[in-house]
Amino acid sequence: MAATPEEIEHARDLFAELSPVTTGRMFGGTALYLDGDVMFACLLGGTIWMKSDTSTEAAFAAAGSRPFSYQKSGGTTVVPSLMSLPDSALDDPEEAVHWARLSYPPALKAAQDKRRQKARKAAKKAAS
Repeated sequence: MAATPEEIEHARDLFAELSPVTTGRMFGGTALYLDGDVMFACLLGGTIWMKSDTSTEAAFAAAGSRPFSYQKSGGTTVVPSLMSLPDSALDDPEEAVHWARLSYPPALKAAQDKRRQKARKAAKKAAS
């Protein structure tokens, strides 16, 4: 289900200190970006999901976060690279920004990997 305008506005308010936060469509939800292409969070199914990796997953779990998951024909798929924003941060911009800053390094790495992949693809196409 797509994020509502109210959900998007609430997320923008939570992360306003990190301005400018831009948004974009993302498989049925809304991605939240910093620095143009660094997706640090997204809104899916009424939940704010923060970018994570093995270096941040434990901190999110300790705060009560859960990994994103979805059902498919073979069962449930768990995506630990997206952890829910802890409930305590949902109405606390200062805490929300703390989690966004924790999410930024994994998000930046993912964006850099995507940029490299795109550059390789372009170079390969130009060479053909």
